[in-house]
Amino acid sequence: MRLTLAMLCLLALAGCGRRGNPAPPGPASDIIYPHTYPAQ
Repeated sequence: MRLTLAMLCLLALAGCGRRGNPAPPGPASDIIYPHTYPAQ
C-alpha cells in the first residue's frame, strides 16, 4: 500500500516539470539579457 502511494506521488510530481530550455518572458525585441559587457 505504501509503495503504491509513493509511486503515485512520484508520477504526479514528475509531470510538473517544463520541457525545453528556459526562456525569458516577453517579446524577443524587448529582451536585453544576456548581453555582452564592454571590456575594461
